[in-house]
Amino acid sequence: MKHLPKHLRPRWRYLAVGIKAWPDADLDRRSFQRSVWFAAQNLLGDAGSADADLSLLSFEFGDGEGEALVRARRGHAERARAALACIDEVNGDPVGVFVRGISGTVRGCEEKYLGRRRELSGERSVVFADAERAAVERDGLIDVRLDGAFAGATELDFE
Repeated sequence: MKHLPKHLRPRWRYLAVGIKAWPDADLDRRSFQRSVWFAAQNLLGDAGSADADLSLLSFEFGDGEGEALVRARRGHAERARAALACIDEVNGDPVGVFVRGISGTVRGCEEKYLGRRRELSGERSVVFADAERAAVERDGLIDVRLDGAFAGATELDFE
């Protein structure tokens, strides 16, 4: 099947959602998605809910706190925010749902509002085991390439 031209593809907005509940609450992706659809249908009606097309892209929950990434059609972000504000329970467990922010890309939404920073890495040359070798540095950790494999090292290994 052929892809639509870029100007005909649907455009999306991504909502970063924070979730708070009691520590013993049992929430999963499926039940939260169902609650999102139910809230949108009750607030916006069948046609409005279909237009907003809310769907859950990612979901994490544990120990009473969680976060989710919800996708909505462009132009319906404020309606989606209102529908999410209507969620007060999931599977009978009381929850608090709040929108942290809205972005035009998944990556931007994750980095800016969900705290999932891009991993910074860089290549450099180091002296390891009496030879100069290529290494990849990520968040203070250094992986040195040794004959097709990597060895983990720290800054202290090079001094």
